[in-house]
Amino acid sequence: MDKHELDRLLLDAHDCNDHADLIRLYTLAADEREAAHDIDAACFYLTHAFVFALESGAPEADALNQRLVAYDRAQKLDF
Repeated sequence: MDKHELDRLLLDAHDCNDHADLIRLYTLAADEREAAHDIDAACFYLTHAFVFALESGAPEADALNQRLVAYDRAQKLDF
């Protein structure tokens, strides 16, 4: 997915307050930045996905936390 499309989808998800889509799209953005070896940007997106996962009690929170821990950007939390 190109950056402009992803940005549009993220804005739409924010407008709709759709936490499931926000988690999915921020994780996708993180995956794309990670594949491009832009770890700072990947962690930025992972953090957003993680926050929305925590807010909504989504099961993805654990995996997102683990990814941030692997980059030394968060402490391991118990879920």
